[in-house]
Amino acid sequence: MAVTAPVTRTVSEHIDETGQAGLTALQQRTWFLAAAGKFFEGMIVFLVGVATPLIAAQYSLSTAQIGLVTAMPLLGILIGASALGGLADKVGRRPLFLWEMGLLTACLVGVSFSNSLPIFLLFLLGTGLALGSDYPVAHLMISETLPTKIRGRRVLAAFGFQAVGAVAGTGVGMLVLSQREELSDWRIMFALVIIPAFVVTIARIFTAQSPHWLASKGRYDEAEAVLAALCFGDHKAGDLRITREAPVADAVKADQKASQSSIKTLFKRPLRRATILTSVPWFLQDLGTYGIGIFTPIVIATTLGTDTTGLDDTVSGVIASDLQGAEGAFIIDTFLLVGLAVALFLVDRVGRIRLQVVGFIGCGIGLAIAASSVFFENPTFAIFAGFMIFNFSTNLGPNTMTYVLAGEVFPTRVRGKGAGFAASAGKVGAVLTAFLFPTLLDVWGQGVLLTVLVATSLLGAVITWKFRINTVGMSLEQVDTGAVIEVLPAAPAPRAA
Repeated sequence: MAVTAPVTRTVSEHIDETGQAGLTALQQRTWFLAAAGKFFEGMIVFLVGVATPLIAAQYSLSTAQIGLVTAMPLLGILIGASALGGLADKVGRRPLFLWEMGLLTACLVGVSFSNSLPIFLLFLLGTGLALGSDYPVAHLMISETLPTKIRGRRVLAAFGFQAVGAVAGTGVGMLVLSQREELSDWRIMFALVIIPAFVVTIARIFTAQSPHWLASKGRYDEAEAVLAALCFGDHKAGDLRITREAPVADAVKADQKASQSSIKTLFKRPLRRATILTSVPWFLQDLGTYGIGIFTPIVIATTLGTDTTGLDDTVSGVIASDLQGAEGAFIIDTFLLVGLAVALFLVDRVGRIRLQVVGFIGCGIGLAIAASSVFFENPTFAIFAGFMIFNFSTNLGPNTMTYVLAGEVFPTRVRGKGAGFAASAGKVGAVLTAFLFPTLLDVWGQGVLLTVLVATSLLGAVITWKFRINTVGMSLEQVDTGAVIEVLPAAPAPRAA
């Protein structure tokens, strides 16, 4: 009886075919551990927003120093996404996937037990470095191990854990504030994250290298072994074969390596369009998302007539006003989850681009409503309604879709670099708004500041539509061949209702 030779296919074709029977334990575990990284990012960044009034009171911080505290983790994310995320193209996805979570755990310990402001800021920067590295790497671990037809939804669902973490972070802050009346309670807030972060660090040891990355390096035997584990649950690679590429001359390899090592390659054709699409809207989106997200407790408390900076209040007053702001922020932050749920339903039906455009427009509408609060004697309703619409819209569109697109539109050889650069561009906006928001809120006032963010949101919609790229249903091999650089069919841009 003749033995049938294994069928030779691309990595995506093997994953897509076997994925019809459902995901294996390794695929499910990889997805969950990647989602955990986004959970910690949302939790820590929003915890900083709740903890800042206590930190400001304990260290007697000026307005500029408060901005420095809120900006520090975002600065770390910016550096980590660009400086560390690109390493995933050189050393592979898995080593960074493990290392970054270990760094996060260590820095959380440092933040919780720091005995001076400079040490606290240093460890806060370290948490950002770890979370920044996780931005591109977690995306790649998901998109390069899951079937094409569910890639978008699963990446989006994992990123959505950022919103879950944001709500959880605000909730943890509320819980601690309601139980104690000590300025040092901010240390407990961060300490509560240490154990789950350590557990995720250990669990990430039991993940596999990306088969796409291994194949791109010509390590086909290893890629086939990983594919067997991903697709069948074991490491017996005899049942599948990966399509081999023709050998490349050493001189060509050298040219390719030199090109890939330079950030300039992202600004050359055909990648320039993808770079603009992923980085500029992400920058504009983060201006609003982190400005509103981090300072929602302060804005809410100010609107309700209290001061959360705590510079002149008693300890009880600081905690009472901080708790009041956190409670309002918790209600508003739940709309991040509502926006995420709708995005998950529509991402493969409507597409990434249209959702991002509509989401940007919705953000502008929400911020405009919030900005109009200055004309009302009782501004509470306008602030709450505007921020709720903003949070719903940002997770319906730009906050989630920028992340999904950044991991889809670049070829494997520079996917980590491209996704990392896009995330870094976004965090430039986040750092700017986190550092300047307290000062601009004092100098410009709430109405003017929110109006500026309306304009940046609408600009994000325009840029997204102008440089749109269709990735729905595209395999990663099609991305590698350049087939993804196809704009959507000409159609009028969506208009606000």
